[in-house]
Amino acid sequence: MRESTTPHNPGAPRRLRRAAGTTVACAALVLPLIGASNSPAAPAQDGLQGAFAAAAKEYQVPQSVLLGVSYLQSRWDTHHGAPSVSGGYGPMHLTDARTALAASGEHQAEGAVDPRGDSSRPALRPTADVPAESELPARLSTLRKAAELTGISAERLRTDAAANIRGGAALLAQAQKSAGGSLNGSAADWYGAVARFSGADDSSTAATYANDVFAVIRDGEQRTNDAGQQVALTAQPGLRPEAAQVERMGLRAAKDGAECPRTVSCEWLPAPYQETGKDDYGNHDKADRPNDQSIDAIIIHDTEGSYDVSVKLAQDPTYLAWHYTVRSTDGHIAQHVKNKDVGWQAGNWYINSHSVGIEHEGFLADPDAWYTEAMYRTSARLVSYLAHRYDIPLDRRHVIGHEEVPATTGAGIPGMHTDPGPYWDWGHYFALMGKPFHPTAGPRGGLVTIAPDYESNKPEYTGCSKGKPCPEHGSSAIRVHTEPRDDAPLIKDIGLRPGGGDSTIDVNDIGARLAAGTQYAVADREGDWTAVWYLGQKAWFRNPADAPVTKNAKGLVVQPKAGLKEIPVYGRAYPEKSAYPEGVPVQPVTPMPYKLLAGQRYVVGEKVHGEYYYSATFDVADHKVVRGKDVYYEIQFGHRVEYVRAADVDVVSSRS
Repeated sequence: MRESTTPHNPGAPRRLRRAAGTTVACAALVLPLIGASNSPAAPAQDGLQGAFAAAAKEYQVPQSVLLGVSYLQSRWDTHHGAPSVSGGYGPMHLTDARTALAASGEHQAEGAVDPRGDSSRPALRPTADVPAESELPARLSTLRKAAELTGISAERLRTDAAANIRGGAALLAQAQKSAGGSLNGSAADWYGAVARFSGADDSSTAATYANDVFAVIRDGEQRTNDAGQQVALTAQPGLRPEAAQVERMGLRAAKDGAECPRTVSCEWLPAPYQETGKDDYGNHDKADRPNDQSIDAIIIHDTEGSYDVSVKLAQDPTYLAWHYTVRSTDGHIAQHVKNKDVGWQAGNWYINSHSVGIEHEGFLADPDAWYTEAMYRTSARLVSYLAHRYDIPLDRRHVIGHEEVPATTGAGIPGMHTDPGPYWDWGHYFALMGKPFHPTAGPRGGLVTIAPDYESNKPEYTGCSKGKPCPEHGSSAIRVHTEPRDDAPLIKDIGLRPGGGDSTIDVNDIGARLAAGTQYAVADREGDWTAVWYLGQKAWFRNPADAPVTKNAKGLVVQPKAGLKEIPVYGRAYPEKSAYPEGVPVQPVTPMPYKLLAGQRYVVGEKVHGEYYYSATFDVADHKVVRGKDVYYEIQFGHRVEYVRAADVDVVSSRS
């Protein structure tokens, strides 16, 4: 097999790249002008709210429809002219992927790990040639059409929020005429136009997108956007559009077979399970979950490449596959591996065997390449569905980022992945699932849930482009220091840097970072500073009472049994040697380089029996699940989770 080009798909040493200077042929439609004008819009006195009102009036689009579409695309943020991951610009997310691709540089690489994280067979480091993006779908070139409809230059549509809104209004008006509807009128009459605006090529995606927009209109919304401007959409609870408008569009049906909730657009685009040579096969493993093994975790990834390229990679028999991919432009979901089967996605075979992996079109080291609200919403519904179906608690101990998956042994720590990164909005994501981060105890509860305000929390990062700091951006992460002061060194991660060296503020350096939603045991407090137990150390972060970055919590924690000065931690919960039957190679239970010391406490996650899924051959008849008597607890030990043997610890209340 060949060497991979994606980093966060486990085992891939290099990222899928959007190459500088890439030229892509666009099949843009030439449409007649509607209300075209070269004159500038004039809503300045009312800011963005006025821009929506003016554009709605100019193009005879109901203002609620224009606001609803924009909210689903960008939550009314401007992103200061930066493109989204799918090349969308401005509050209306007008797409110009060709320009975004040409302007982007290469994303930084990471080290390689076996995507399976299974030492019973030769390491897999496949490659897949990235297909040439010779033609972009129409959904990725809407800005050019908006320029034709309005007479406004493409550059201005990318950078001027008011002009961008006018462009979106023009596209909606054109979509309404194409659907045979009349301008102005009731918002309910624009359901088909909204579905067309999505650019979806299947009826399910178009309908799901329109349903979400009209849900926003019915519920109403208000927020202050990233430019500090307040925007509001008055609720219309009685709004009932005609869903049959989508049926008349003549779009294809999504491919049946996907395991998804009815409230999302989802199709079955299978990854191949086939032999690729002598004693070699790809690109996932057959299993019988949850009958033979539990599914107790959902892993959140980003693709480090476009949706279209990622889907093609998952369908490459010599590559590797995950369960789902979510598209940014409209939230469409593709499933590649049945949930009963094991995807090669986490870089840790034990966790692969017990988890479902979801990829999201995005780049962790490109904060301005933002995720759309449409993607957050459909992904949140998918996770809620999976959690209900497999009885997985909806919390950050069970819904984790790829960056929180541990290596299987100490040697693999530097090569593990760091997506979706500090710019994934965990707080908003869990709020969409109806599980916002909130206090569950007073200050004496003993635990804290990390919960900085995403919009105002803007720590400095480097590593997004060579020689330059990352753009200032909201973040879900905070850093931890060795002492309660801003100039104190960052906590050191001896596993990440076995030869020594300090943690950094690089966007891929998780050595001294706490992610939103994760929980830690309080070790100390001093003024505006709080310390938690982290990687065997006391880790400090600023947490002032008037602007806290945590929520107080309570729960169960582990600590070393009385009389033990220290205990080992592990990257996987494998059974004891005596549990292995003849013919199944014994997997070593290898401690990590860290120690859990007496007097320290760490939050308990899942309690599990030692287990190993032997799946080293193409013939599923040879596959076996080995279970032992040893019991483990998963704990939040550092930025990543780890495991401790139940025989080594006591489980106590965080209050005691």
